[in-house]
Amino acid sequence: MMEWRRMDAALLVLLLGHLATALEVPLDLPQPPTITHQSPKDYIIDPRENIIIHCDAKGKPHPSFSWTRNGTHFDIDEDPNVTMRPHSGTLVVDISRAKAEHYECVYQCTARNKHGTAVSNNIVVQQSRSPLWSKEKIKPIVVQEGVSLVLPCRPPAGLPPPIIFWMDNYFQRLPQSSRVSQSLNGDLYFSNVLREDSRNDYICYARFPYTQTIQQKQPITVKVLNMDAINDTMAAFYNDTDLFSEEPADERRPSFLIPSGPSSSKTVLRGQVLEMECIAEGLPTPEVSWTKVSGDLPAKRTSFLHYQRTLRIVNVSESDAGDYRCTARNQLGSVHHTIHVMVKAAPYWISGTPRNLVLAPGENGVLTCRANGIPKPSITWTMNGESIENSPKDVSRKVEDDTIIFTDVQTGSSAVYQCNVSNDYGYLLSNAFVNVLSEPPRVLTSANKVYQVIKNHRALIDCASFGSPIPKIQWYKDSRSSILEGDPYIFHDNGTLEIPIAQAQNSAKYTCVARNKFGISENQIYLEVKEPTRILTLPEYKVVQSGTSVVFDCKVKHDPSLIPNMIWYKDEGELPEDDKRFIIESDSLTITDVTENDAGEYRCLRNTTLDSVSATAKLTVVERPDPPTDLELTDQEKRSVRLTWTPGDEHNSPIQRFLIQYEDSLHHRGHWHNLTEVPGTKTTAHLKLSPYVHYTFRVLAINDVNWSRPSAPSKVFRTEAAAPDDNPTGVHGFGTEHNNLVISWKPLTGHQSNGPGLRYKVMWRQNVEGAEWMTETVANSTKFVVSGTPTFFPYELKVQAVNDHGEGPEPAGILGYSGEDLPVAFPENVQAIVLNSTLAKVHWNPVPSKLIRGHLKGFKVYYWREHEHDHHKNNNNHPKQILTFSGNHTHGMLPGLHPYSRYLFNVRVYNGKGEGPHSPTQEFETPEGVPGPPTSLTVTDTDIDSLTLEWSPPHVHNGRITSYTLKYQPVNNSNELGPAEELDLPANKTSVTLSNLKYNTRYKFYLNAKTGRGAGPAISQEAATIVDEALISQLGVDVDTGKTPTSHPIAWPSSHRPPHKVRHVSPFGNVSSSVGEDGALISWEYWGPEKNVYVEYILKNSEGEEEWQKELVNGSQNIMLKGLKGGSSYRVRLVAKGHHDQPLHLSEEVLVTVPAVVSRQVDIATQGWFIGLMCAIALLILILLIICFIQRNKGGKYPVKEKEDAHTDPEFQPMKDDDCTFGEYSDNEDHKPLKGSRTPSNGTVKRDDSDDSLVDYGEGGDGQFNEDGSFIGQYSGKSASRDTAEGHESSEAPSPINAMNSLNSFV
Repeated sequence: MMEWRRMDAALLVLLLGHLATALEVPLDLPQPPTITHQSPKDYIIDPRENIIIHCDAKGKPHPSFSWTRNGTHFDIDEDPNVTMRPHSGTLVVDISRAKAEHYECVYQCTARNKHGTAVSNNIVVQQSRSPLWSKEKIKPIVVQEGVSLVLPCRPPAGLPPPIIFWMDNYFQRLPQSSRVSQSLNGDLYFSNVLREDSRNDYICYARFPYTQTIQQKQPITVKVLNMDAINDTMAAFYNDTDLFSEEPADERRPSFLIPSGPSSSKTVLRGQVLEMECIAEGLPTPEVSWTKVSGDLPAKRTSFLHYQRTLRIVNVSESDAGDYRCTARNQLGSVHHTIHVMVKAAPYWISGTPRNLVLAPGENGVLTCRANGIPKPSITWTMNGESIENSPKDVSRKVEDDTIIFTDVQTGSSAVYQCNVSNDYGYLLSNAFVNVLSEPPRVLTSANKVYQVIKNHRALIDCASFGSPIPKIQWYKDSRSSILEGDPYIFHDNGTLEIPIAQAQNSAKYTCVARNKFGISENQIYLEVKEPTRILTLPEYKVVQSGTSVVFDCKVKHDPSLIPNMIWYKDEGELPEDDKRFIIESDSLTITDVTENDAGEYRCLRNTTLDSVSATAKLTVVERPDPPTDLELTDQEKRSVRLTWTPGDEHNSPIQRFLIQYEDSLHHRGHWHNLTEVPGTKTTAHLKLSPYVHYTFRVLAINDVNWSRPSAPSKVFRTEAAAPDDNPTGVHGFGTEHNNLVISWKPLTGHQSNGPGLRYKVMWRQNVEGAEWMTETVANSTKFVVSGTPTFFPYELKVQAVNDHGEGPEPAGILGYSGEDLPVAFPENVQAIVLNSTLAKVHWNPVPSKLIRGHLKGFKVYYWREHEHDHHKNNNNHPKQILTFSGNHTHGMLPGLHPYSRYLFNVRVYNGKGEGPHSPTQEFETPEGVPGPPTSLTVTDTDIDSLTLEWSPPHVHNGRITSYTLKYQPVNNSNELGPAEELDLPANKTSVTLSNLKYNTRYKFYLNAKTGRGAGPAISQEAATIVDEALISQLGVDVDTGKTPTSHPIAWPSSHRPPHKVRHVSPFGNVSSSVGEDGALISWEYWGPEKNVYVEYILKNSEGEEEWQKELVNGSQNIMLKGLKGGSSYRVRLVAKGHHDQPLHLSEEVLVTVPAVVSRQVDIATQGWFIGLMCAIALLILILLIICFIQRNKGGKYPVKEKEDAHTDPEFQPMKDDDCTFGEYSDNEDHKPLKGSRTPSNGTVKRDDSDDSLVDYGEGGDGQFNEDGSFIGQYSGKSASRDTAEGHESSEAPSPINAMNSLNSFV
């Protein structure tokens, strides 16, 4: 026996793993039945509906079903009201022809096939009941105020028990409190009653949940009286009322209404809800508290209901057993009650229900049925629904209490075992089958399944399999080179592969392989690790004003392979779809026309199929405050009052201050004036007031948004009249005539008058010792005129306010003057000192005050230019100028004078009335100054090595012009200046011719004039020389370096344009042009930052639709425009272009005129007659050659040698002896073609393909041009001297005329 127990223990340990990995058998394999669905043990039905008792099961083959009712077989076929659903054991009872109570029984379902039998729980079917309340007549209850009272409910018993609540006739719940509360059984308890508890509609209601019906008890009338009322009404209620508590109700210590006695006990089942209540009466109302005597209350599972009168503990466990104490306490004492709680337990599973076993023949296994309960339950086993003792013997099976051990099972041992666990409080019944199979492995997880997981999250890759014996699972990654094992992988018993923290490198193809002794099966599974969704821009807290818009940003980054979804919530609820003000975009939420209801918390939720992130921001909507209300006037005095108000709603923006305004309905009705401001934390202000004003006040509030609307006006507060407190301000004394004095003042306002009959007492006297005051009283006026006063005499003045209640305070005197008259004297000792050619200083003596006859305002200097020394201009051409020196000055400066001029001047004094006589006129002369710039500077008559400058004298000489200075220097393409040359020119010259200038060079010229004082500013101009290509060819010029055998420079031809005026327009300046045979040279200065600079040109008379031609000139400050049509004029301008959002910078336009081609000849090479002539000549030559050949064969002679000597064919030029090249001019430098030209081997300088017109500037010879202006011949007919000088290195080129002469001579 001991050996069996040791073997059993060993088998138990070995087979625990098998137990933990019990498998679901695929339905295509043989297996015993398994109950999949059944009705609950206690099945309460609705008697108005058909009874459906569920019982479903699976198995292979599909099981058949049978039922027992009250322990005996239930033959369904014999009961016409009962049917069984197809392929199921579910019963359907049609109660339309039978009563439901006939089927209130205990049912049990049995499912069986050839491999075993499974049974369901005992299903107790009961119909729900909602019986009517028994009719009873309830007498009114009269009770003395202060006593306790219990209103019983006693609802009818129902199944399940009803829910109890108290309401009135209007179906409103009766208010409950710590004084009035409902007990667990439904009664209504009053710890003490009050007069307001009197009512005639205390109604108890019972709601039955299954039938959804509500039953009502008859209303209860309660009358609460004090002792006096009881004595008066005793007789009226004596016969038909219940009277409680004859003794008067005094204050008393608490006592418990329920439970009774000092202690009680309560039993509760494990897992259920424990509810204990203590309801106490007393006056004043007692407060109830709870404690656990033997420990602490379980905080997370404990709650207090009904104003601390009920203690509720959910999910009761054994630890909740013990003593609980409730204490009721008021001012007079306390009372305690102890409740002893016992916890019992119906059977419950310890390690879950028994699990099915799938075993291969020869394997071992264990069925375990582990349960507990209080008291400890008993465990019984059955097999296929029969007692295991009565089942066939099986040597492989051994029963040990709650365990059945199977050893070396064989085919045919399949069966269903039932474990029944029971005690006094319930039972548990569970089916578990043993299925003996021989089956190769199969992987149940779908093939090529793709798992997606977020990076750094746990990845679980399933590999559900089945086989018997249980297959062993192995995992491979990508190639099957090695088995996965160890970190970071976790392998679960059910075949699942776990990666605790998935990373990008874990994305791969995984293969799970299931093996047992009958075979192998595998499956490929894919894992994709995705980037987590992250919020880049969080929504921020916003404070906005209603009516505006607000934007919440919620920019999210997510894995690009996942499809995101953005949802916005407000206060955890989704935004309304029909509100167009909410605009949801991909990364933001916009709310337009915000209202106060939009305030709250907004949460953006960005979720994908794998994860989600959210962020929350709060929106506060602010608005200007509501106007203050409830204005009240208190503490009323003669000249003060206290104003109190109630602030309006701040609308989420605190009030900063209040503004108090008043209306004076006596003097300025309808006009509101600011009186004072108080901080926003105050709601009262003590106001100082003026007499004789009818005040109405109003208050405005301001917050960060704006001012509120004004409050409603307060009541009118009238102050009594009094003498004036103030006198007029702004008193002045002045004269409008030389013999009067005007006294003026600023009048008092209405509330400054302090009473009716306001007038002004005007007082004046001469400001001399012993003078008497003169007085006059005026009303409704702001000035008074005193006549017959001496001219400009000082007076002392006063103005006092007076009304019907008295005079104002004594006014202060001020000094005023009577009227002014014109001065009668002029400044003396006037003289001028010349400081320089444009500035002089004038001196004079002060004028005596009595002769000024008024307030001294200052002095005026009148001066005018008589003439300039060299011009002798008339006085009338120079108007008088006036300089004013305010105040008591004795000198002044005269700036801006013309040099080398004669000036006349005088000085006058002036007062408030006007100017006095002028001083005697005097004169002064200014010395010479430097002259202005010459009026113009132009370039004319350019020649090969010279050009002429012409200018006009300065417009402003400022003296005698003594000479001119001309400075000029070359400028290269980088705008660098070369060495300067300077010429001094006599004053009588207005032009000069410069020679020996370099060709193809730009020059800058500066010209200024001189006087005896020095040189004036210069005027500048630019001009450039260009290359005459014909002349270069004739003279043998190197077209690259510009050098010739001689030192004669070649000048550009003069440009046909108006004289250039010096004018700088940002960012271009000094834009100039010159025209040559290559085209038009445009030069300029540029100092702008833009990199893209263009030259644009267009025909002068072009229509508006034509576009400007454009050429890019980046990095240069000159360009040669080619292809311009001869005889046409062009508008040319420069354009600097920056970024696309910056404006264009344009220069001033210049007009460029291209001269017409002189003697433009037609290209005869393209003419039909010329082609025909050439063909005829060629035919003639052929005939002549034939004749010569014939003559030669005949022995005749033809004088060819003589003809060659007489007519040298220019096509056959002499060859140089040293290098056998054709004779042409050459120097020692490389021959590089000019830009836009090329040098052919015969020495002729030709144009590129161009439409430029050319003009022959060469000397002698007939220049031949084709139709587009290109050379087809060059200079011919050279003089003998030139031929002699050049020798064999003649640069003469062949021409069609020479060719024809040669042919003629040959013929």
